[in-house]
Amino acid sequence: MEQICIRLVKLDMLSIIRASNRFPSAIRCCVQRLCLRRASLCASDLTRTNSSVTAAASLCLRSRSRLNTCITAFRPAAERVPRIIQPTREFHTSGRLRALPAPLIWMLLKPLQKLTAIILGRSIRKWWLALPPNKKQLFREWTWRRRWHLVGAGTGLLFFVSICLLTHLDESPVTGRTRLLLFSRENFMELARVSGEAYMEEFKDSLIAPSDPRHQVVEQVVRVLAERNQDVAEISSVPWTVHVVDGPTINAFVLPDGNVFIFTGMLEAVADIHQLVFILGHEMAHALIGHAAEQASLSHVVELLSLILLTAIWAICPRDSFAVLGHWIQSKLVQFLFDRPFSRKLEAEADQVGLKLAAKACADVRAGPVFWQQMEIYDQLRGEPTIPEWLSTHPSHQNRVRQLDRLVPEALELRASCDCPALPKADPRVVFHQAVKLLLDNAKKQEQIAQEEKNEKERAGVMLPFPQSPPVLTQGSQPQRGGVLATSALLSK
Repeated sequence: MEQICIRLVKLDMLSIIRASNRFPSAIRCCVQRLCLRRASLCASDLTRTNSSVTAAASLCLRSRSRLNTCITAFRPAAERVPRIIQPTREFHTSGRLRALPAPLIWMLLKPLQKLTAIILGRSIRKWWLALPPNKKQLFREWTWRRRWHLVGAGTGLLFFVSICLLTHLDESPVTGRTRLLLFSRENFMELARVSGEAYMEEFKDSLIAPSDPRHQVVEQVVRVLAERNQDVAEISSVPWTVHVVDGPTINAFVLPDGNVFIFTGMLEAVADIHQLVFILGHEMAHALIGHAAEQASLSHVVELLSLILLTAIWAICPRDSFAVLGHWIQSKLVQFLFDRPFSRKLEAEADQVGLKLAAKACADVRAGPVFWQQMEIYDQLRGEPTIPEWLSTHPSHQNRVRQLDRLVPEALELRASCDCPALPKADPRVVFHQAVKLLLDNAKKQEQIAQEEKNEKERAGVMLPFPQSPPVLTQGSQPQRGGVLATSALLSK
């Protein structure tokens, strides 16, 4: 009888939980049970006057807030169940452990994989050198007899790898380019969450308050870009959050989960609001296309092939010094033949997509090439050495300007189809060239004047040093530098 009552109470519990939608947060239940095997059934003959009299069985649910809620289930008198009153025992459940994102695990395992390849290759070399000549000859003969088996095994492995790569091909958003994706978008969303927390911890003392005008301008630009590009699913499905970091670095980046980070140095580098729209569109393009996942996928495949080559280098080279040199050469070849060219390709694609996003946001897309011309002059004024493009992860400023100039007519047509206000007749590219020419002419004139004065003093026999004054821009010749606090018809719309 005792066990029958317990089973009935359990059935009662299940029926109540399924029927009730008021307690979705309950995660623990404590069922009244017998105490020390000596508890007795407490059958209650409650009332027998009406057929509607019911028997009550109490169920104690414990929620996450540790509050006990008693629910009483009523049954008809014909199905009367005795009420059992016993001490309760709590069941404690531990929280779910959150696994690390797959790309992060792969990055952490990279050094260990290289070390394993080095140890394996070195062990093979030492094993081969320790073999006597007769065993080496036997091994060569054994390999030759089974050459077709080895060729078949290699072919099967190559076929398996090809099938794996073909099944992970994906179509890039906006551009429709076929690409390789070994990691899912969910993996990189989780990685973006971890990275975002790390960046927030790193920049916590440098973040500008949301009430700052610079923060409000960036936030408004991001809002306009997101609203005008709602047809892109990767933009409409992400909540965008702006973080402005107070620092001189000319940089901005966007995480796949919608966290936008921009430094005040970038805000000072752009000349107007249109250039800011283009820069943020470029960074948002990286996020919506998933360039981080694509680059990690290619790096994953290249790294696996590099591990095979690295093992062979350490197995074939007669000395460790030669193996170290071969390892260095192999890493540089991978870097210059795969990693950096692919990174430049992604940057060029982000320029293309970012220009389209800016066009749909009604920005003056002609300001995009001007920004990279400004950056080229800025680098020259700072005296930074010119790095060949094949050594860089980004295209050169000149190549970016040429590519954007080719894309501007198409972007202008796209902008016109989005019911945007008409652009001014003055082309920012022409204005910038005129300003630069005027600047160079003024500098050249001042240099000639200084040289003439110096020659006159030399002829007069007076040899005095003449300090060269820096070139001075005339009024109205500074369109290439400025801030982002100017009002714009783009944002007022």
